[in-house]
Amino acid sequence: MVNYDRIIRECFWDRDTSKEEIQKIIAGDDLRKKKQLFEKILLNSSHYLLDLQLFSREDLRLLIEEYRLPEFNYDHAFRRKNTAEVFFLDKELKIEELKWPDSVEEFSQEYA
Repeated sequence: MVNYDRIIRECFWDRDTSKEEIQKIIAGDDLRKKKQLFEKILLNSSHYLLDLQLFSREDLRLLIEEYRLPEFNYDHAFRRKNTAEVFFLDKELKIEELKWPDSVEEFSQEYA
């Protein structure tokens, strides 16, 4: 179940929007508006992996692949985009501290 009130509170604190407006963007063909909504959710939602599932699989693939990391807040955006890439597109995890050790020896050395 989509919690539109939470999405609006967390992602649209800087402007007025409605559940209907979000649904219209999701169902529409305006890629620019979809990119704006995608970025708002990706960067601000406390449940972004759940909320991004509002987009169709096809749209989500395009939005993730075309998303360009901003200079401002780069690390935060990088971590969230990479997590979305791993979760939705089965891409490589690039966040070192979230990777599993390559071997038992590496694990033993790191956590001994």
